[in-house]
Amino acid sequence: MSATETTQGAGYGLRRVLSPMETLAQSVSTIAPTTTPAATIPLVCALSGNGTWLAYLLATMAILLVALCIARFARYSASPGSLYTYAASILPPWLAAATAWSLLLAYVATGSSLVGGFYHFANLLLRDATGHAVSTVFLALLGAGISMSIAWRDVKISARVMLWVEVGSVLAIVVVVLLVLARHGAHLDGDQLRLRGMTGSGLRLGLVLAIFSFVGFESATTLGSEAHNPLQTIPRAVIRGALFGGAFFAICAYTEVLAFRTAGADLGTSEAPMHVVSAVGGVPAFGVLIDFGTLVSMFAGILGCITAAARVLLLMAHNGMVHGSLQSTHVRNATPARAVTVTSIAAVLPAVILAARGASGLDVYGWLGSLATYGFIVAYALVCMALPGYLRAHGAMSAGARIVPALASIAMLLALAGNLYPVPEGPYGKLPLIYVAYLLAGLAWFWLRGGNKNPTAGGNQSR
Repeated sequence: MSATETTQGAGYGLRRVLSPMETLAQSVSTIAPTTTPAATIPLVCALSGNGTWLAYLLATMAILLVALCIARFARYSASPGSLYTYAASILPPWLAAATAWSLLLAYVATGSSLVGGFYHFANLLLRDATGHAVSTVFLALLGAGISMSIAWRDVKISARVMLWVEVGSVLAIVVVVLLVLARHGAHLDGDQLRLRGMTGSGLRLGLVLAIFSFVGFESATTLGSEAHNPLQTIPRAVIRGALFGGAFFAICAYTEVLAFRTAGADLGTSEAPMHVVSAVGGVPAFGVLIDFGTLVSMFAGILGCITAAARVLLLMAHNGMVHGSLQSTHVRNATPARAVTVTSIAAVLPAVILAARGASGLDVYGWLGSLATYGFIVAYALVCMALPGYLRAHGAMSAGARIVPALASIAMLLALAGNLYPVPEGPYGKLPLIYVAYLLAGLAWFWLRGGNKNPTAGGNQSR
């Protein structure tokens, strides 16, 4: 493997200032790990029951396959465009454009879903403390507004905020999980290990939701022009983010199902599951503490999504896919200020509209999170399909480089099929149509702007 390493982060007006830990913080915060035990695991449990832990184990295996593919790309190339740049280096122009538009939607919709989660947990805490709730529209605007101001000001501040927020929140959950397991003793939960009552269709649908817990694990790749030594730090961040998420989610899933059985409650319908888990662990006060940690984690996730989406939009502007003004960066802060503003508005608007129409925060979290999953799955699948051709062009092809991308692509296509059939009921059944309409509009715009050649990969690093 040979090539010449170049450093052109400044070509985008961005500063190379992030340490390896701050780069990892981007992936961890976009995953928003604290939100999964509090909001996503109950949804998975409602479908998979005693197979919830298995759904997360299978999701971890699928995501690790994707992570291996993305990390292999990241060893050769670093730019703000993330998966878009990887796909553009080998796929036909229209598929590269599909990756870009899918990825942009994925980050924006995930940010929007987290805005819904933010106002849900904010009002949950306010009702516990004062007995009163605050306007959900106000809370949505507040969370997104603060996130935008931090992302606009300094990427280093963003990374540090996200890192410490998640560390504190995750530690609180780990303490509760360990206490629950310790109080249960050395006995394993036979109902879970035997998958009592689980159905194949329930596991399949639960697996799709479990994958949503991981989306954004690759977002460190959007910091390719701002991370020190990105060809080493970014691949490591991608793999570590996926491994950490998988271990944390599977253990939390097992423990929550166990705790709710002990308490005689229904995890699938709980709005504040960590209150029950904390009570079973003998530390009921931790329930409120974890709800606060979840609220702050939601905020960190919004910030991570805006940070990632803005950099994808920046490169799209550099490549002529969107208006050229979005490629500008702030003179003093060296952040893509205009792209940050646009992606922040795009993230908060759906949540504000739904909140004004009376939608609960958890509904917004579920609906927009599911929409985001379509974008991520398509982007992941396209990048995995592109990897063999990319490695062949770099003279680094091997048997593993054929097998792993194939398995990862199949896993993502199966996950997509699980989203589409059987057709979900209610609003969830409309989400595929919304995604397809959005993607067709993006491709139409791409062709109208002369989409007859692959975008440039300017600013890449290669080794």
